[in-house]
Amino acid sequence: MNQPLAGVRVIALEQYMSAPYCTLLLADAGAEVIKVEQPGRGDPRRSIPPFAADAQGQQVAGGFIGYNRNKKSLALNLRTPEGQQILRDLVRISDVVVENLRPGAMDKLRLGYRDLKAVNPRLVYAAISGFGRLEGFTGPYSDRPAFDIVAEAMSGVMNLVGFADRPPSWTIYGMADVYTGQVTAYGVMLALWVRERTGQGQMVDSSMLDNMLALNERMVVLYSYTGKSPERGVPGHVYPRGAFLCRDGYLALNIPDEQQWERLCQAIGRPDLVCDDRTANGTARSQNTDVVRTVIEDWLADKTRSEAEALLQAQGVPAGPVYTAEDVFGDPHIAARQMLVTVDDPVAGPRQYARTPLHLSASPQIPTEPAPRLGEHTRPVLAELLGYSEEQIDQLATAQVIQLQQG
Repeated sequence: MNQPLAGVRVIALEQYMSAPYCTLLLADAGAEVIKVEQPGRGDPRRSIPPFAADAQGQQVAGGFIGYNRNKKSLALNLRTPEGQQILRDLVRISDVVVENLRPGAMDKLRLGYRDLKAVNPRLVYAAISGFGRLEGFTGPYSDRPAFDIVAEAMSGVMNLVGFADRPPSWTIYGMADVYTGQVTAYGVMLALWVRERTGQGQMVDSSMLDNMLALNERMVVLYSYTGKSPERGVPGHVYPRGAFLCRDGYLALNIPDEQQWERLCQAIGRPDLVCDDRTANGTARSQNTDVVRTVIEDWLADKTRSEAEALLQAQGVPAGPVYTAEDVFGDPHIAARQMLVTVDDPVAGPRQYARTPLHLSASPQIPTEPAPRLGEHTRPVLAELLGYSEEQIDQLATAQVIQLQQG
């Protein structure tokens, strides 16, 4: 399989979601990703449900499998001098380090960017954190740990999700993590491209707060231009926008301008609303949402989502059904795009997972190796990449510097 990142070696000092999703993107593109995990415990997502178990009682966590396919697991105790030296030796022959440990954790071990850059000047070191770590760009929050919901809250995203008469709401679980993983992978690729021209690596500083604020750029523009803070559940100048009730569920609509509004009015048999003072433009419609919603949902009441979608598409009005998970798994277009890939895990068996989204014409397929067992690749990484003898590896295991796969 001709993968674009074949030959690129990534050391992943990662846990939970943001860095694992970043390195999943790189691994799906063919990079060799060596996931460094704490012996005995491993990535905390190994112990977070949902679980699947085999006949022998072994269990695996679905979330861990979904974020860690196509990787190798090296169980390494970085609190020992021997473990630290193993990491340095690996960095010397690698291209990228991705880490999302607590800010300062790697520096305390003398394994931070400055330390590892001295080992390998060509190294691209991607550091994911809640609030940013690059010298010259740190702030009062830079040493704080953070989870995704904190970044959603402090970027203003949470304030815009939900309804005006209810508290702010989170979006989807892990959105800030997944988006940060995507942005960080983009940063890694930029740094690798620069290295091709200069021969030098660099630090990629990826802040979850920065990433979510950049995603929330419309709020920034609106406040910059008007001095007003947009609020959740209160349309400003664009309506209808949202989910509207059909006979069998909800249909999503967005009408951003008057051309689309005229098309919608023709589709629902209400051309009179094009010139009605209450609905003639987005601002008027935003001030008369009850009128607009009632008209649309009266038209939808006797129609299924697919029937309404077809009628709207025929008039050039983009619309789509609000899917459940069952709908997603049964959709023929999603199947045609091969967006649900099957990974055959030795414990969970063959199950489907979300594919990384880009399709490249020269390499449209991605590898689908199952997520590794804890320490599964400790022995081959040390033997094949670093030249350790079997006796040395066994001695390191006895000294609890490394963990070998059990069973």
